[in-house]
Amino acid sequence: MSTLSHSIRNFNRFELKYLITLRQAENLRSSISDYLLPDEHGNGNGHYSLSSLYFDSPDHSCYWEKMDGVRFRRKLRIRHYETQKQIDDNTPVFVEIKQRYDKVTQKRRVSLSYQQALLLCNQRQLPEHIVSIEKPVVQEISGFIWQYNLQPVSIVRYQRQAFVGSDFDLGLRITFDTQMSSQTTHLDLLEEPEINPIFSPDQVIMEIKVNERIPYWLTELVANHNLRMVRVSKYCRSLDVVKVVSPFLKS
Repeated sequence: MSTLSHSIRNFNRFELKYLITLRQAENLRSSISDYLLPDEHGNGNGHYSLSSLYFDSPDHSCYWEKMDGVRFRRKLRIRHYETQKQIDDNTPVFVEIKQRYDKVTQKRRVSLSYQQALLLCNQRQLPEHIVSIEKPVVQEISGFIWQYNLQPVSIVRYQRQAFVGSDFDLGLRITFDTQMSSQTTHLDLLEEPEINPIFSPDQVIMEIKVNERIPYWLTELVANHNLRMVRVSKYCRSLDVVKVVSPFLKS
């Protein structure tokens, strides 16, 4: 898999999520093949693997903001797009703030080595050498960490197949996530992964991501397959399955 572009540091989009079965996913992939192309960053068919180390406050405010449907909310993660090369301290990763306001999702991220990312997020040490365009993002990340006393909480891993729009549907992206698992101990991407499934093996999270509008052919496809949007978070689910957060302990 080729290295994902580091030039995309800020972007806004609408995201629609659906929880479907493997059979539904296969039917949908066949239907969209006439309109979309496999993501070039994948293995030829748009497949790649992801690992995300999520951070939260001691009282799990990011978790509760999602569960309570707070209109404006943020979360912080270190995201690694896996390749055949083993991750080490020098492996490039993204430190990313994912923000949601109503139905609009915004992402701001900076590319650092894994070691630098841990120093920033765990030790609160700012990187010594960053380009000027990345400084506002790093400063926002640092402020978020200090304000909420963020700390590592969960690692989520999954397989993704991604498709992107052609020149006729620029900005359109559809992803299918499978084999979703998590761990809430040994929170280091260098550690041997623990496999704790967070969804049934037959379940797939499909996401439609678009900058402005969903093309007509896609709205028809969603209607024909009788798909219903869901409010689902892999991060929240990763805590739910191991009962990290109790509803009786909400502050």
